[in-house]
Amino acid sequence: MADTAHVDTFARDNLPPRDQWPTFLFTRPELQYPERLNCAVAFLDRWIEEGRGDEPCLISPIETLTYRALQERVNRICNVLVQRLGLVPGSRVLLRSANNPMMVAAYLAVLKAGGIVVATMPLLRAREIAYPLTKAKITIALCDHRLSEEMERARALAPDLQHVVYWGADRLDSLEAMIVTASPDFAAVDTAADDVCLIGFTSGTTGEPKGTMHFHRDMLAICDAYSRNVLRPEPSDRFIGSPPLAFTFGLGGIVLFPMRVGASTVLLEKAGPDDLLPAIVQYKATICFTAPTAYRAMLSTLEGYDISSLRKCVSAGEPLPKGTFEAWRSATNIRLMDGIGATEMLHIFIAAAEEEIRPGATGKPVPGYEAKVIDEEGRDLPPGSIGRLAVRGPTGCRYLADERQGKYVQDGWNVTGDTYLMDEDGYFWYQARSDDMIISAGYNIAGPEVEAALLTHPAVAECGVVGAPDDRRGTVVKAYVVLRPDYAPSAELTKSIQDHVKQEIAPYKYPRLIEFVEVLPRTQTGKLQRFELRRIAQEVANSPEVVSA
Repeated sequence: MADTAHVDTFARDNLPPRDQWPTFLFTRPELQYPERLNCAVAFLDRWIEEGRGDEPCLISPIETLTYRALQERVNRICNVLVQRLGLVPGSRVLLRSANNPMMVAAYLAVLKAGGIVVATMPLLRAREIAYPLTKAKITIALCDHRLSEEMERARALAPDLQHVVYWGADRLDSLEAMIVTASPDFAAVDTAADDVCLIGFTSGTTGEPKGTMHFHRDMLAICDAYSRNVLRPEPSDRFIGSPPLAFTFGLGGIVLFPMRVGASTVLLEKAGPDDLLPAIVQYKATICFTAPTAYRAMLSTLEGYDISSLRKCVSAGEPLPKGTFEAWRSATNIRLMDGIGATEMLHIFIAAAEEEIRPGATGKPVPGYEAKVIDEEGRDLPPGSIGRLAVRGPTGCRYLADERQGKYVQDGWNVTGDTYLMDEDGYFWYQARSDDMIISAGYNIAGPEVEAALLTHPAVAECGVVGAPDDRRGTVVKAYVVLRPDYAPSAELTKSIQDHVKQEIAPYKYPRLIEFVEVLPRTQTGKLQRFELRRIAQEVANSPEVVSA
């Protein structure tokens, strides 16, 4: 590793042992990076230096920022972070907001000042926010004032947190008030290419999220591997999409990919299917990033919207059914570009360019990556075999102080937790998740986390949570609940339990289906048999009595 610029060396000190890292590949010319680089320079400053500062960068219903205007705001925030809030290179900064220009400016400012971003979903509750605050020993938080209630509750649970600054509030101590008097000039910190700049927390397949650490070079690598070689955007493109920036899928697809080529992006705080369609029309977007669920939903209301500006549509976050691909192509003449990524890998590593798509297949390894299918012992399987997906390339898994590193990285390969089949032509076909993660409408939801929230309701004695097939969302969270003796099943109790879960954890994680049962299937040692619950859920999925809320 190069000499770090970090004064606060917490992140580097808590990287996994080097022998537990995956093998990194930098075989392609576009993936060769210098030892010193600050990715904010590559995404932002370079365009001003090259005379393109007056080109549009961030577009939203509230404001539009050129590259030059964004740079000035970023520099002012940098000075606030360093001079007013005590940030030193290596400090971790929590960011909380919906997708808007201030969120992007704050993100880039932390990177440019040599800090480390920890972005969180706007819907998270205090307990969920407090976990990364504590795990990453975060001292500074920048937050949209509309999210202050849960932020303040989390603050009380995080002893390391020293400063919380809100934006959007008419207050003398708001971020806007601070940047008014800050200098518009700031020289990017001379960080090493392998200095940590992002800690992305997973959804937590075992109920406890893992912090995935990514370097400055990784932020460029996902652009120079997937975006450059598969997506192939142009400076004239205008991106749009639904994933929150706290998801690395959203970070890459809505911010990094357009800024890497000097394009522009549309930022929507509300980007459901009913919001996305009119926004595509209004802003004449050309590249869209969203989940298969959203594409399916938009099909039903597509008539009446002129989306002829669209030229590329990327689908990720959950498996893309062949039927959705065909229906979207029939309606728009656009071939949905499927892809699989992971927080551990930062972004998409298997996909296919439009001319190489095979409907139903995820695709082939993105240029710069290698992938294979292995058995439970880690041995390579021949084409046509179903097994575990293993991948390696210019990005890879480095967990923050987590013993699970040794499970994800095996013999230099990242073992993603997905089950795949590779055909004779090298195309990869998704089969299932290898763990208990539920992917619903593009969101990753950990079954054990939902179970923990359910068990805090006074009526719930035992529970098991799995994904159940659903026509609208692909998969929904279904809970099998054993009640305590004093309670009886009812519609009112179902709603009470659902509302309770929404208060305990992010509302999108609540069980849309609840089935009351006498007993749960368990092994002889008492372990819950989730595979049996999944089988039951599959059998009853098409029952007319089962309707998701």
